Amino acid sequence: MQTPFLSSEEYDERAHQLYNEGLYDEALAVLRQGLSLYPTSVELHVGLGYARLARDEFAWARRSFEEALVLEPEHEDALAGLGETLMKFGDQEGALRCFRRTLDLGYADDIELMMQIGRALFRDGLVAEAKEFFEVAAEQAPESAEAISCVGYAQHRLGDDEGAITTLRKALRLDGEHAEARVYLANILYDRGDYEASLYHFERTTPDDHWDELGIWRLVELKKTLHGAREDDAELKPWESRIGDLTGELDPIDELLAEIESRAAESEESGTTRQQLELFGALLSDLASGRDEDGAGHSIIREGRRFEGTWEEIVRSMRDANAAFAGRSLEEFMTTEARRAERSTGRAIPTHDAESFLRASADAGLLTIVR
Repeated sequence: MQTPFLSSEEYDERAHQLYNEGLYDEALAVLRQGLSLYPTSVELHVGLGYARLARDEFAWARRSFEEALVLEPEHEDALAGLGETLMKFGDQEGALRCFRRTLDLGYADDIELMMQIGRALFRDGLVAEAKEFFEVAAEQAPESAEAISCVGYAQHRLGDDEGAITTLRKALRLDGEHAEARVYLANILYDRGDYEASLYHFERTTPDDHWDELGIWRLVELKKTLHGAREDDAELKPWESRIGDLTGELDPIDELLAEIESRAAESEESGTTRQQLELFGALLSDLASGRDEDGAGHSIIREGRRFEGTWEEIVRSMRDANAAFAGRSLEEFMTTEARRAERSTGRAIPTHDAESFLRASADAGLLTIVR
């Protein structure tokens, strides 16, 4: 007996499950199969758009969302998806029109949609606009610690630390297990010099609650300075182990390949056509001699200032130029700057060595490598 076709809803549900599991290729295959049978299914076009977006296939994602909107011009998920895609093309104005259209259509009570739009804006650095959507979500769901904490993150990014502290404490009263909000609050308090309060919140997290090293370094430091913990204190071992997990050393081959990829990207951007084999040979020569291409030190420009020397000397000079990091290690400086960069650009900045830190910062547009 022949197996009957699935309905368009069943194709959409199956693809949605695969998408949630991070199986984007498989989700894409299911959506294509579904669209071959149901070419006018708006939900399948929208799903295809999000699968394309997850695969960084932005032009195809845009096409899918636009096709969905031809079929249903007021589809909220298609509008949000198109907005996210337009942001990938640098069209922030067009994206905001799509996002605000969802409010005009009365979707303010769709909490997940408001949060999705807020996070997309936040990642792209449109923090004030992100805060607007987070606030809509918080108004609609006043018991949502997640929505309220996102308002707090935006307040902090906009320079309103007092407001952020009040908001994050409100979120934690609603959900004391909200680890992200607690870590964020602890870091704000640390930056303000309120070390006892900062440690109070850090101590109410677990090592696995942390996804960057900054909070852990600070917790360890505060335990030593405020509680007199020693270097070999057993209480610190789980935290130090977590730091190791987060900063695991790269395999030498992985480092080599990452460097090749970085230099190849630089070559493409500058219009050069050096062959990969030549690039590989030049890199091996550089690594063997322990120098850069011209045999000189490096030079970068950051916020109008020039820093020169080896990669490590440059990072050390950057640290020393910021009084807030007086007496801090290079690792703490890089971790703090990487964390701030990720919040403002959405780009992850490695901190395992000075060169990777600086090259990734340049790729994110935070500084310029002159040589």
